[in-house]
Amino acid sequence: MAKKANVEVRVSTHIDKALRQLKKKIEREGIVRDMKRTVYFESPTQKRRKRLVRAIKQNLLRMAAQGLLGFRKK
Repeated sequence: MAKKANVEVRVSTHIDKALRQLKKKIEREGIVRDMKRTVYFESPTQKRRKRLVRAIKQNLLRMAAQGLLGFRKK
């Protein structure tokens, strides 16, 4: 069963700006990621590993943003 996604972008005068907004909204919704998943078979082990790696990266970025990793901003 295919999911339908509605992404609305308002086009005023600049089409480039509207395209950027569309790309950001599509990325946030995860539409491209879902499409890539359906293109090829991914075993449950690979899915778990990808989810784990994504969670680790997100936690590292969050910790870096909060200054908990020991990196100093110049």
